[in-house]
Amino acid sequence: MRQQNVEQIEWDHLRVEKNPERKTATIVLDRPEKMNTLSFTARSHLNQIFEQLNKDDEVHVIIIKGEGTKAFTSGGTITEFMERSQEELSVLHKNVAAPERSPKPVIAQLQGYTFGVGLEIAMACDFRVASDTTLLALPELRLGMIPGSGGTQRIARIAGLGRAKDMIMRARRIPADEAYQWGLLTSVSPQEELEAAVQSLVDELLEFSPLALRTLKQVLNASQEGPLSAGLEIEGFAYGMLRGTEDFREGVNAFDQKRKPKFTGR
Repeated sequence: MRQQNVEQIEWDHLRVEKNPERKTATIVLDRPEKMNTLSFTARSHLNQIFEQLNKDDEVHVIIIKGEGTKAFTSGGTITEFMERSQEELSVLHKNVAAPERSPKPVIAQLQGYTFGVGLEIAMACDFRVASDTTLLALPELRLGMIPGSGGTQRIARIAGLGRAKDMIMRARRIPADEAYQWGLLTSVSPQEELEAAVQSLVDELLEFSPLALRTLKQVLNASQEGPLSAGLEIEGFAYGMLRGTEDFREGVNAFDQKRKPKFTGR
């Protein structure tokens, strides 16, 4: 049975826009009247979208953005939590980690409210390109709860334990400039220049071998899971493996001939 095109499927307040010429796919959180809040179904659909895009050879870079300018997403649908079992809540992090599991570079395009699960999704992406209107927060403590989709772990690993406690244990809203200083954001631009900043990053990524980028992402992610010795082994294995690729041969030839390489992902 032929799989339905990811753009044609009716997702829960999500839509997918592919640009074959740019080799990109954009996942849009499409609920602007509710600050792009995400239901439990939407979280599951996000994972399914990534599963399809991961296998799409026409897509080299994935972007996640919110509809409108007020919010990436203000978080989840709060009342829905009371309708779900404890077991369901304990595995929410698996869907939210879909950008991190993707072998392709994933860019979160942020503006306005980036709260709760919205920030947790953004932290699972490889790059966070933000406008100067962006506010980051994990406000779950105000509900008598804690973040449950990777927020505590990724904030602490990127910004450090002290800053993670300062932010999460006080339910603080962190403005874009401070978040950039903490290392939580890749770059910050005026709102009117945000789209151009994202596309500039896409341009950079498309210049590289998609195979090398995929391998590098795996190596970097693996470095967070074990000791330095294991990371060095993984890096060395990947380095040796890439020696036999057509892209590496093309890169060396292009360097020697002083021209721009034409990578094919093989």
